[in-house]
Amino acid sequence: GVDHVEERHRHRYEFNNDYRQQIEDKGMVFSGTSPDGRLIEMVEIPANDFFIACQFHPEFLSRPNRPHPIFKAFVEAAYKYQNK
Repeated sequence: GVDHVEERHRHRYEFNNDYRQQIEDKGMVFSGTSPDGRLIEMVEIPANDFFIACQFHPEFLSRPNRPHPIFKAFVEAAYKYQNK
């Protein structure tokens, strides 16, 4: 996708980077981080048909006629899965 995104956050939870390499070795991709790269903001598992998890709130930027790209991708993946 893109190199830079800004999203609204409202949390106090953080990923423990002590486990980062171990989890990456199992197939999880840390696809979104803070500008300094220390805070994990988004993860994906490419081996799954659709697995995305994020610390931000994509619903805050969604509108009825302009859904957040994560929601759009989810619906597209569900449609493809249904039509397998």
